[in-house]
Amino acid sequence: MLSLAEWIVLTVVDEGPTHGFAIAALTAEDGAVGRAWHVPRPIVYRSLDRLGALDLVRVQSSEAGHRGPRRSILTSTPAGAQAVGEWLERPVGHVRDMRSELLVKLALRLRRDLPAAPLVTAQRETVTRVRTAIERQRDAETGFGRILLTWRYENAAAAERFLAAVSEDPVSEDPNQSQGEGDGDGDGDGQSHDQGEDRISEEP
Repeated sequence: MLSLAEWIVLTVVDEGPTHGFAIAALTAEDGAVGRAWHVPRPIVYRSLDRLGALDLVRVQSSEAGHRGPRRSILTSTPAGAQAVGEWLERPVGHVRDMRSELLVKLALRLRRDLPAAPLVTAQRETVTRVRTAIERQRDAETGFGRILLTWRYENAAAAERFLAAVSEDPVSEDPNQSQGEGDGDGDGDGQSHDQGEDRISEEP
């Protein structure tokens, strides 16, 4: 089972051959993907190592860096590509995960020119089922249990309103969004990275 950070990194690699620094630029707080969910650079490199161990990404080649050692150019494996395709179609199971997983899935879909509508529709159906189930539970509760379930109900209802708004106002890809931000090689701390052929990432 992959963490959200690992899913994000895998999906970016699956867009096309890339390297760790470019991925970290995209997932930085002000990056095209990081605006939805920030993945710090050390986590990017650790994720790449784990994805490599799981045979979801592999080193395609290496190239000279502009300011440091050679860097690994990464691509997804067939298993990695299949996993990404399935993950991008799958709605999140909990309302609380919409702020993180759903938003970043929408951002990643748009980077591939995939429409938001299929995922949004599937997510609306999931949230509606959750809200309906909470409503039934709340009607049978009293005291603090009812207060707690009211909180959960209102959160689910707000999520439904958000999804309805997205459905009514179709999202299009930002034409100014870059597919490959960042052309640097280091972490900005003067440290070099291990470039052994048996490692996926450049992190020390």
